[in-house]
Amino acid sequence: MMAANLILVCLFSLCSLSLSQECNQELQENVDFPGTDIKFLYSPGAQHCQQLCTQHPSCLFFTFIRADWTRDNRHFYCYLKSTPTGKPNVQTPLLGVTSGYSLKSCIPDQQELCFSQVYQNIDFLGADYRFLFTADSEECQRVCTQDPICQFFTFANGVFTQPEIRYKCHLKFSWNIPRTDIVERKAGVTSGFSHNAQMTAQNYDTACQSKLFPGIDVSGRNSLVLPAASPEHCQALCSVHHSCTYFTYASNTFSCQLKNNPNQMVTNVRDGYTSGLPPRFCQPNDDWLKVAQEGVDFRGSDIRFELMDDAEQCQRTCTDDPNCQFYTYVNNNFSNRDYWRRCFLKRVITMPAPPKVTKLTNVVSGFSLKNCDQSQKSHV
Repeated sequence: MMAANLILVCLFSLCSLSLSQECNQELQENVDFPGTDIKFLYSPGAQHCQQLCTQHPSCLFFTFIRADWTRDNRHFYCYLKSTPTGKPNVQTPLLGVTSGYSLKSCIPDQQELCFSQVYQNIDFLGADYRFLFTADSEECQRVCTQDPICQFFTFANGVFTQPEIRYKCHLKFSWNIPRTDIVERKAGVTSGFSHNAQMTAQNYDTACQSKLFPGIDVSGRNSLVLPAASPEHCQALCSVHHSCTYFTYASNTFSCQLKNNPNQMVTNVRDGYTSGLPPRFCQPNDDWLKVAQEGVDFRGSDIRFELMDDAEQCQRTCTDDPNCQFYTYVNNNFSNRDYWRRCFLKRVITMPAPPKVTKLTNVVSGFSLKNCDQSQKSHV
């Protein structure tokens, strides 16, 4: 587990602390929480940065560098932070930054986040998968909201520097379902998913007819290779990725090979492989989420661990915890007795997260409104 297990042992008090912290939603403008960084991500605003911290497994507080920062060229940096006490070691005044705390103890359910604000003269750089021309940024946002793959967008307005891309709407992708960082075979552990894990961003009336081809490998170059716990998990990953036309899953390496070839599908008989097609515009069967994976470790992404009597109790605890997406339980036959009965609860960031955020004149950027109710959409 477990490269990071020694760290987890040392930080068990920190993990427990994240549950008992008081809810603190306050954003502190021009206050820095220096040091103790665990990761930095790009973010367009302090509220978005706060949600990134909330969804990150170990972040307890953050500092965000705003657009008005003048000391250097860093802008839109979201520094995720943590300490054993759960509080910043130091707080100092600093112009151009905003700091705050994780909302893990405030929000019961992190799955329905609405980001209705649009950002003038800010570019969400990268992650493009589709382009079209729209009359304005509002229409670009509507297209993004209606497209099941789109998570955020950037629109170049009518006075943008380059005339040939004026009115161009860039639709962009980020993963919105849980992805396990590492899946590997390990005797004496059991892993699985929360039964409340969201494997699709939208609800459909039509049930999907799953199409898997056991014992079949599909030839061709892989567009992306990800770890996955099962062929069905791989199929779910393929179904939400913008370029995946079909996939092959290698059970011996837990390798989910996403492929992109809309012209042909060449199949070969091969033991230990399963190929399949992604379901589209239908409600998938998520029964595979309820299957515990014996002898499989989901390494990394730990929120905390607790002592449990069995894997079933660990699974129930993960399902009941709105922050938990998947888990690994250490059975009493694991090689190291020190880890027996530990239930590691885990999660990854699934909210829309641009790979880079920069200043750019005469563009507008924003997010899909799929998770926003009608009143929120009408005020954008």
